[in-house]
Amino acid sequence: MELVLTVSSGRHARLNHNLLLLIILQLGLHTAEGVWPLPQSFTSSTERYPLNPRTFYFGYGRQSATQEGCSVLDEAFKRYFSLIFPSADGVLRFSVDKPFIVTVSVDHGDCESYPNEDSSERYSLSVSAGQASLKADTVWGALRGLESFSQLVYQGDYGTYFVNKTEIEDFPRFQFRGILLDTSRHYLPVGAILKTLDAMAYSKFNVFHWHIVDDPSFPYQSRTFPDLSSKGAFHPMTHIYTQSDVRRVISHARMRGIRVLPEFDSPGHTQSWGKGKPDLLTPCYRGGTPSGTFGPVNPILPSTYAFMTTLFKEVTSLFPDSYIHLGGDEVDFTCWRSNPDIQAFMRKMGFGVDFTKLEAFYMESIVNITSALNKTSIVWQDVFDYHERIPKDTVLHIWKGVPAKYQEELSKITQAGKRVLLAAPWYINHISYGQDWRNYYTVQPQNFSGTEEQKKLVIGGEVCMWGEYVDATNLSPRLWPRASAAAERLWSDEKQTTSVKDAFPRLQDFRCQLLRRGIRAEPLFVGHCKYEYQGI
Repeated sequence: MELVLTVSSGRHARLNHNLLLLIILQLGLHTAEGVWPLPQSFTSSTERYPLNPRTFYFGYGRQSATQEGCSVLDEAFKRYFSLIFPSADGVLRFSVDKPFIVTVSVDHGDCESYPNEDSSERYSLSVSAGQASLKADTVWGALRGLESFSQLVYQGDYGTYFVNKTEIEDFPRFQFRGILLDTSRHYLPVGAILKTLDAMAYSKFNVFHWHIVDDPSFPYQSRTFPDLSSKGAFHPMTHIYTQSDVRRVISHARMRGIRVLPEFDSPGHTQSWGKGKPDLLTPCYRGGTPSGTFGPVNPILPSTYAFMTTLFKEVTSLFPDSYIHLGGDEVDFTCWRSNPDIQAFMRKMGFGVDFTKLEAFYMESIVNITSALNKTSIVWQDVFDYHERIPKDTVLHIWKGVPAKYQEELSKITQAGKRVLLAAPWYINHISYGQDWRNYYTVQPQNFSGTEEQKKLVIGGEVCMWGEYVDATNLSPRLWPRASAAAERLWSDEKQTTSVKDAFPRLQDFRCQLLRRGIRAEPLFVGHCKYEYQGI
């Protein structure tokens, strides 16, 4: 018997699709709906082919622009072989002698580069008897196709590996699909970050937003200003990220098609900076005399901008991505308001008592510094709230408007012609009893009042894991598989992924795959996995 499942659009096609899926699930058969996030289009058949690890090969197509020696794909072949056959050394119940070859062809030879905002992740995958053909524009698309193929392979009741006849045409809905980790409020060991990058690749996330420093600690070890971490980190030796650590993270991410976007948030959220750079922060006053406490970065001193220029020269030379996040959120004006030198500067500049103008002055100066270093800036939406004259290519990061008013923020900012990233509905550090992944799954980033041109300015979204109550002990189960719900929203066609009910069994299955791959992903609800996590 052969049963074919084809994803298409339209009411009747959707009904037929659901009916076929129900039949397939009842028959206990495996389909391409096991791929998470859901491909843009696919045709899956119940015709299946056995695989033997001993006669399974990856190879390059003859016309591929990349061949053996491409570090990204050579490493990916090794990695995915282990993911596809986690028990390859185990006992196979019957022999499968026929070879199976996965041929990978790439149109553009970008093997030694880094993924960027324009990188194509489009791929097509065709699986038939004895072979699979994977074609992609770039190596980054090939990585996404390898991930999809790996999820198609499954084991029967007697341990034999199978893959079904499948056709997939796929590409991401949004170009920017990020995860933010906060490594200041709790230090995250490098190993925990690398494990997160692995899991991100399984869900086809492509940007790691590294919120590396903040008020509590400054773990980034600057080569130019070593006191920033030696005095500002929780511990100057054990709780820091050396230049070597950063390069390791960037390299690990590149091999998985993931960009690394650093954030050095200022002028607020900088208390830890002042420990290693005492003249950087604003002295606070009480009753006309210094109180001994300090506020945000001092925006009136030339030395502030000389320091920032030197620091960002170092940061931008270390982080290769063309984007950098400059923060700009939640600035408390109390200290600035108390300082007589700040007050005099405000009068001189004609700012009156409007301290948002002072913050705008500071942020414009910082954006100009990074622009001179050929970096595109991302800032939190607070900067737009008080300063609409920021450079046109600056990206606004929306974090306000929960639970339901972020649509208003999207409409307002895109109306001004600014590109935006949506984070507001995906603050995943918040937890609640029950299946809160549903809330993340049902977000529609372009569902707001605006023109089609405005909606095109939404370049993607981001899942944020702030670190007040998160460290390496609970990072992974709090993040996965809840973040994967947002991953499908950012990758897949919204018309094919509207039903939480349809998504639930697929996400359950994907969660089990994460466990099998060593990711401590929490359960969605009552049930069990065939392969439970063995790392406890």
